[in-house]
This record gives sequence, C-alpha cells and structure tokens, in this order.
Amino acid sequence: MTMWVFGYGSLLWNPGFEVSEGVIATLPGYARSFCMRSIHHRGTEDHPGLVLALDEQPEQACEGMALRVAPGSEAATLDYLRERELISSAYVEKELTVHLSDGRDVTAVVYVIDEEHVQYCGGLPLEEQAQIIARAVGGRGPNTEYLYNTANHLREVGLHDPALEWLHARVQALAS
Repeated sequence: MTMWVFGYGSLLWNPGFEVSEGVIATLPGYARSFCMRSIHHRGTEDHPGLVLALDEQPEQACEGMALRVAPGSEAATLDYLRERELISSAYVEKELTVHLSDGRDVTAVVYVIDEEHVQYCGGLPLEEQAQIIARAVGGRGPNTEYLYNTANHLREVGLHDPALEWLHARVQALAS
C-alpha cells in the first residue's frame, strides 16, 4: 500500500527516509507555527528551544510537501518516524487527507501537536519566538539552524510563509 507523509518542518529538508515522490500539498484545518518547546533536539529542559508543529486551526490550512515513501520501506519508515517524532509524546500521529498540487487527494501520516502536552506553547508573540530561537541549542544543534533550513527549503519549493520569513530575518539580526 502506498504511504505518504506530510512534511511541514524538518521533514522537508531532512526526511530521514527514502522518498520516491515529493509533491506540494495542503493540509486543511491546521496551521504551522513554533508552538512546541524543544527539550531534546533544538533545546534542553533548562533552556528549551522551539520547533514547528501543526496547531489545529479549523479556518486555516498548512502548505507543505507530501512525501511518498519508497515502496517496500513503509514499515521501517513508520518505525523511524515514530522514534523521531514521538520522542516526548508532544506530537500525535494522525492519518489525514492532504490535497496535492496536481489535484490528487491522498491520506498521509501527519504529526500534530497535543495542545494538552506540557511542551505546547501556542500563541507566543513572534518577537518572543525569535529571542528563544536565537539562543537555544539541543542535541541536534542550534535552534537557528532548524529555522534557517526550514525557511530556506520552503522558499526553494516556492512556498511563502510570512511568519517564518519574518522570524528568519529577525533571528539572523539577533544572532549577528
């Protein structure tokens, strides 16, 4: 069976699994934002960073990429994604319909934020997000790297995210 994964953050530039097809896609009912405190990958428990998550917003939609998993590696990919994305139970794994830019609708594995989880921090002002991202470092490196890679990759594939673009410019100014 064909397996799709919806990427909206680090999965765009570091999927960690073999992708046989990548298509611009829209996930209705969710918004991408830095609404999850990162205590493992991009921060620590003492100095949390921020990572992107999908926050349920019925009137919004998130543009990202639908990544088709290479045939035959579905089970290994799901195991890998669960180990990576469910490290602290802040994400919830769902299967949701995404609309591909070529007109197809597919069911994709999607990781969305659990708004009841202690790491959830939705609604932080952009300036506060920038201040946190500019200084946080975790097990996978600086929080700035995560922001820059995501913003750059969205731009490369032609997707426009005004909040991420503002954060990219502001964090670069703070970090220099």
